[in-house]
Amino acid sequence: MRTIYENTIKSIGPMAEEFLSEKMLILFGDRAPNELKDYCFVIDVVEVKEKIQTGDVLYIDNEKFVITSVGDVVCQNLGSLGHITLKFDGSTTPQLPGTLHLEQKELPKIGVGTQLKIMKE
Repeated sequence: MRTIYENTIKSIGPMAEEFLSEKMLILFGDRAPNELKDYCFVIDVVEVKEKIQTGDVLYIDNEKFVITSVGDVVCQNLGSLGHITLKFDGSTTPQLPGTLHLEQKELPKIGVGTQLKIMKE
């Protein structure tokens, strides 16, 4: 296994957790516009080392989620803005260009300091 992306939740907007009930998590880099930060889990903007693909795995701390589909601009937006939507619905077809779809299962508790890691297995 090799890590192709790694980050940590730095802060959480006051409205961000409302999307968790819809199995969605919105990530945005720390340069997000203030009007959007309220709805986001804020991260640093860091490089994506390789293209993210279906079958890769996202770890939220130690909880594993298989990636089921990847929107067209996920890698670009994640690497340049830190901005994508994680949707835990198991969809095999991306609904929006900036959405990363993952297997549908219970989400772990997500807070400041939560580690995010995408790996090729």
